[in-house]
Amino acid sequence: MKRVLSAALAACLACAPFGATSQEAEKRPDAWYPRTETLGPDEMFVVALGTGMPTPITRAQKSSAWYVELGNGDTFLFDVGSGSTENLFALRPDFARVDKAFLSHLHSDHVGDVDALWVGGWLSGRYEPLHIYGPSGSEPRLGTAAFVEGLKMAYAWDIEGRAGTLPDRGGMLIAHEFDYKGENEIVYEANGVTIRSFPAVHSIDGSVSYRLDWNGLSFVFGGDSFPNKWFVEYAKGADFVVHELFYGPEDLETFLGFPPRQAMQVSSYIHTPPEAFGKIMAEVQPRLAVGYHSILVPEMLQSMSDTVRETYDGPLVIASDLMAWNITKDSIQQREVVSAERVQPPPTSPEYATAPRSGEAGYSDFINAGKWEGFTPPPLPE
Repeated sequence: MKRVLSAALAACLACAPFGATSQEAEKRPDAWYPRTETLGPDEMFVVALGTGMPTPITRAQKSSAWYVELGNGDTFLFDVGSGSTENLFALRPDFARVDKAFLSHLHSDHVGDVDALWVGGWLSGRYEPLHIYGPSGSEPRLGTAAFVEGLKMAYAWDIEGRAGTLPDRGGMLIAHEFDYKGENEIVYEANGVTIRSFPAVHSIDGSVSYRLDWNGLSFVFGGDSFPNKWFVEYAKGADFVVHELFYGPEDLETFLGFPPRQAMQVSSYIHTPPEAFGKIMAEVQPRLAVGYHSILVPEMLQSMSDTVRETYDGPLVIASDLMAWNITKDSIQQREVVSAERVQPPPTSPEYATAPRSGEAGYSDFINAGKWEGFTPPPLPE
C-alpha cells in the first residue's frame, strides 16, 4: 500500500477539522480510500496531486496539480504538471467526469501531464472530449490554444492508431482560451459552478490564477507568481486558498547551492518566498491557507514554516502529495489518501462501452505482408 504522509500532515491529523468541534472531527476517518465514500451534496473534496518542483520529480512529490470534486458530481483539475497523473490514477476516479482542466500557465511543471490525462483518461473511461481551459499569451504561439494544437500534432500517431477501438469523442482535445488580462472574469459557468480568472505575474505574460465558487463554498488556486494585487483582492475571504510557497533566497543558497544573485532573482522576483506568502494570507484571511511548490525536505519545511509564521498566524498547511480535504460550510477536515501501488483502471460505464467508434486503424500492404503466418488470431466478434 502507498501511504504519503508529510511532517505537516502528521502534525495535523490528530487535530479536529479546521473550524470544527471534536465531535464533528469523528465524521470521517483520517484515511481516504479510493471508491469507498460518497461525497455529500453540499461538500467539496480537494486532493493535492502534485505539490513539487519541475525537477526533481520524486516518488513523494509530483509537479503542480489539484483535484476538486463537488457534491453535484462535477470534477475539475487545476494544473496537470509532470508526473501528476500517477497520483490522479491512484484515486481511481470516474474518468468520464474528469474532463475539465484549468491551466495556470504553460511551464512543464504545470502542464507536462496533459498528454497523459488526455490519452490515459480516454483509455480509462472518458468517452467525451477533454476540455482544456487556459490563458492567452502575449502572442498566439504562446497561448493555450497553440499549446493544445501542438499536442494534437505531437500525438497524431497515438490518436490515429486507436481509431475504431476507443470512443471517437473521447479522443478529442478542445481548447478554451481566454484573455490573460481579464480581471476576475468568468471563464466557466455551468451546473451552479462559476470559475473566474485573474492575472498573475510570472516569467512572461500569460499566467493566471482561478477562483471556483459553488454552493456557498470557494476554492482559489494560484500557480506560480510574484506577489500580485489581483490575488490579494479576488481571493479574500475564500474557504480554501492555494498559493505557491517558494523557498527564501537564503534557503536556495544553503540547501540548493544557488549563487546569491540567482537565488534572490528566482525566489523573490519570479516566485513568492515564505515571508511574502505569509503577508498575502494575512490580507486574504482564508479559512485555510495552503502552500505548495517546494521540495519538502525536513530542514526546508521547517525554515519555510517558521518564516511564514512571522507574517501570518492563521490556519496553515504546507501541502504534500495526496493530502486530501473534505470541505463544508461548517468544517475543513484534512485527511490522507491511501492507495495501492498496482491497481486496474477503474470500471468503465455502459455509456463508454456503447459510445460510437468509427474508422479502423490499419496497415499498408508492405506492413501487412510482414505478418507471421505461424499465428492466426481468432475471428473478431460481430
